[in-house]
Amino acid sequence: MGNYNVAPLENLVEQFERMPGIGNKTAQRLAYYVLNLSKTEARAFSQAIIDAHEKIHYCEVCCNLTDQKLCPVCASEKRDHSLICVVETPRDAAAMEATGEYKGTYHVLHGAISPLNDIGPDDLKVKELIGRLSGEVKEVIMATNPTVEGDATAMYLSRLLKPMGIRVTRLAYGVPVGADLEYADQVTLARALEGRNEL
Repeated sequence: MGNYNVAPLENLVEQFERMPGIGNKTAQRLAYYVLNLSKTEARAFSQAIIDAHEKIHYCEVCCNLTDQKLCPVCASEKRDHSLICVVETPRDAAAMEATGEYKGTYHVLHGAISPLNDIGPDDLKVKELIGRLSGEVKEVIMATNPTVEGDATAMYLSRLLKPMGIRVTRLAYGVPVGADLEYADQVTLARALEGRNEL
């Protein structure tokens, strides 16, 4: 911020800069926005952060974020508990939920296997997933990201689960809606062909 040093403001900018995807300019805009809040609004903002840290924890069943013992999905009797969708992060579960199409339950791994980053199966919520696989569970959908790490995680879990007699499926990959085939890369087109459905 040049030679104009206001320590509390610089500290606020630095805190915003630590957030993913926030550069210096955006951090400055956010800091000035916060400074323009009334004292009541600033207290409510800071209290929301504190409440999130103190009240949110992992669901005892699916490891998603919740402020209750069980998340709303696991607690719901309307959900299909024989179907588990495995995702990497709570944001991925929220994205699936936003479609309004999925009626099963979730399991959040909180990451993906990544030997380069020293993340192995023991660093993820794999034991918790295995612990859920009672006679009620019929299918596990691998909805990990279509990355090397996501694919490795899906393959590892598939090898663990198939001997248990559970159907293991993977989300189909393909061409995004509204996209032109000429702009799709070869891997995306190949996966779209593999995941094709009958009309």
